[in-house]
Amino acid sequence: MIKKEEVFKIGVINKPHGVKGEVSFTFTDDIFDRVDGDYLILLMDGILVPFFMEEYRFRSDNVALVKFEDIDTAEQARRFTNVEVYFPKKYMDEHEDVTSWNFFIGFRVEDIHHGYLGEITHVDDTTINVLFVIEKDGEELLLPAHEEFIVDLDRERRMMKVDVPDGLIES
Repeated sequence: MIKKEEVFKIGVINKPHGVKGEVSFTFTDDIFDRVDGDYLILLMDGILVPFFMEEYRFRSDNVALVKFEDIDTAEQARRFTNVEVYFPKKYMDEHEDVTSWNFFIGFRVEDIHHGYLGEITHVDDTTINVLFVIEKDGEELLLPAHEEFIVDLDRERRMMKVDVPDGLIES
């Protein structure tokens, strides 16, 4: 069974496209095109289920048309409408370069001056500056997602050590 901490969200399926089983997929991260992974994970009725891609093509900068294996009609594709799409973190672990801020969801964050800050629960990319949303003891901290703040990264222990400039964290 696939666990939520093994994946990160990359988008949502909009609706069927055409009559041959393709779906329109709005993505926030094109990692599926940059990293070798032949399947996407869909959240179906609360369960994360892998679906193998037969093919895909880009329609715009943030929309792709995807054809999944064994989904051959618009009727079959309709069940994917408004379904969240995830990508396996294990494929990211195999690459040195992290190409998505969403990869860090679930990482614990420690600042070299302030100590343990909490765990990254999600990434807010709704503004021009991408933010890590870090939670600790019910409190939420927003931290800019900038490479220059990251001092050390332990992928195995899922720990990020940061050096946050003065004034961004209240003492």
